[in-house]
Amino acid sequence: MMKPHLLVAGNIHEAGLRLLETQTDITYDYVPDLIYDSYAPLMPRADGLVVRTQPVRAETIASAPRLKIVSRHGVGYDAVDVEALNKRKIPLAIVGDVNSRAVAEHAIMMLFSLSKKIRIYDQAVRKGQWNLRNQFDSLELFEKTLLIVGLGRIGRHLLGMARGFGMTILAYDPGLSSEMIKQIGAEPVTSLHDGLRRADLISLHAPKSGDQPLIGKAELAIIKSTAILVNTARGGLIDEEALVEALENKKLRGAGLDVFSDEPPVASSALLHRDDVILTPHTASLTDESAMRMAVTSIQNALDCFAGKLNPALVVNRDAIGFGS
Repeated sequence: MMKPHLLVAGNIHEAGLRLLETQTDITYDYVPDLIYDSYAPLMPRADGLVVRTQPVRAETIASAPRLKIVSRHGVGYDAVDVEALNKRKIPLAIVGDVNSRAVAEHAIMMLFSLSKKIRIYDQAVRKGQWNLRNQFDSLELFEKTLLIVGLGRIGRHLLGMARGFGMTILAYDPGLSSEMIKQIGAEPVTSLHDGLRRADLISLHAPKSGDQPLIGKAELAIIKSTAILVNTARGGLIDEEALVEALENKKLRGAGLDVFSDEPPVASSALLHRDDVILTPHTASLTDESAMRMAVTSIQNALDCFAGKLNPALVVNRDAIGFGS
């Protein structure tokens, strides 16, 4: 009987590779390169696919007639054609809560760095501009008002961290009742705009919904000019052109972005040349610890599927394909 064959597309932590090397009941290909053409020739023999951030389009799925599982090395799946998987009743598995604390830490790092002007002060010291210290324009987070948009696992971790710094915490999450938000420990706001008007600090932890940005020109117009905006959630949540305009017109103190509408951002993006913006290359979740957990869990999900014991709680399309029912 032919052993199941797993294709791992994209560089993963060595802990995941060690797990693969111990397996005797499967065969596998490992292609560290993220470029589709590097692993496309191997798709036809794949019974399972572990994928990083690459798109999994309908044609990718169609090229793998033996495919039984797609396992995402992460929790987001915006780039996966779930409908194409549903048509063949192929489960799409994610890694669950393995990186939420890392992302929350990254968000609060950005809030701190922007409020303390770390990028600007670091450059000043290196350029011999010591007297920049006399501008007295860094801020404390104590008693500032933080709006958390999206109170899932990441948002809740951030809430706990922010509470330790004495912040007032507002939350906007249309999926939760006001009573639930209060029980979690935040003050619910009646609308996103209400929260934006009140906030000194704004951190986005919501999924992308539809084609319109969550924070566009209208939203940026009502945010305090002294406020800081951070996005570690999804690219496209912020209208980047409107964000640049707001920063240029001093309608916003600063912004931190770990995710972008285009990744990587194009070289001509004005965001790349601003001192009031902190940018990271979609690394909020990629600590050594979380990378290890993502690698091991994404591999294990595929192995569990082959063994007939995939955890339904980690399958995002379980209802559509009748998985685990």
